[in-house]
Amino acid sequence: MGPLNGVKIIEFGGIGPAPMCAMLLADMGAEILRIDRLQPSNLGIPVSPRHAVMERSRRSLAVDLKNAQGLDAVRRLLDQADALIEGFRPGVMERLGLGPETCLARNPRLVFGRVTGWGQEGPLAQAAGHDINYISLTGAAHAIGRPGQPPTPPLNLVGDFGGGALYLALGIVAALLETRSSGKGQVVDAAMVDGAASLMASTYGMYAAGRMDNRRGENLLDGGAHFYDAYETADGKYISIAAIEAKFYADLLDRLGLSDEDLPPQMERHRWPELKERLSKLFRTKSRQQWCDILEGTDVCFAPVLDLDEAPRHPHNVVRQTFVEVDGVTQPAPAPRFSRTPARIQSSPAAPGQHTEEGFRDWGFSQEEIVQLRAAGAVA
Repeated sequence: MGPLNGVKIIEFGGIGPAPMCAMLLADMGAEILRIDRLQPSNLGIPVSPRHAVMERSRRSLAVDLKNAQGLDAVRRLLDQADALIEGFRPGVMERLGLGPETCLARNPRLVFGRVTGWGQEGPLAQAAGHDINYISLTGAAHAIGRPGQPPTPPLNLVGDFGGGALYLALGIVAALLETRSSGKGQVVDAAMVDGAASLMASTYGMYAAGRMDNRRGENLLDGGAHFYDAYETADGKYISIAAIEAKFYADLLDRLGLSDEDLPPQMERHRWPELKERLSKLFRTKSRQQWCDILEGTDVCFAPVLDLDEAPRHPHNVVRQTFVEVDGVTQPAPAPRFSRTPARIQSSPAAPGQHTEEGFRDWGFSQEEIVQLRAAGAVA
């Protein structure tokens, strides 16, 4: 089992970073019960349970949290839990009677993990938002894109998953580790705007040092440099080059047949546009596969830009089993990897309420109590 085997977590069903965080911890072996609503939520992008990859590796209980008996049942589950995951707007858990003060009074060792966009307090705390809004407030969105064009939305990788799910997962694991010595739980407040800002640490450092400016698409790592960008090939596909270090750049020029040309110095920024045009013309002379034959596996820092069909089939990903198929759905395998306690996908995604009876039973509820909950309309 994974490194979190034996850890028990209650997750309150939501969208974006909360289920992503739960997936990561469940793949690492945590036993997680997801509390879903009796009626499906209209939030997020609806997909069938089979395709809801972030819901994998855990069981689902459908509970009416506005029903007194349902609420009491969830409190009993939390009494046994090591941690909690919730992604509601600030104040929702408190209004349900499940806020940190209430839960920690009953279970002093509980790690109360919560993730929001703007944070638990501040002028924007109660405002709705999504990934692009949160990263816009940190400078991240401004820095991503081409010169003279609007910022480019980086899917929802930077705010939801990088700044939200990963920071919440790290916070929960760190708090669980601290609880072992102190015997006390605590609240982990993961805000996507905070996490996205933290991800920008290196960028702000380079900006303060004068190594980059505020103009989008003109810097070292934003596509401004000719040696760090994606280029179109003869067949309309793309390759990526990242020959930042001098020795890698020299290797690139040599393999492109440019080492004998009188080119400007690599870091002469005002010459980057003309060098980029030179490389653009050159890379359009061959297909993506031809460039792979020449550059892949060398020290020029190269990779083909693969689409979602191609990526799982690339030989490197196949050997490392970076992608797996579960119930006919191709999806990323658990990460990171552990030498002694490997992570694994524990189960296919569960439909809301699929495991209501067995989940309660395995966490100590009698069959009579479960029947009473169902009769009261408290559970599915």
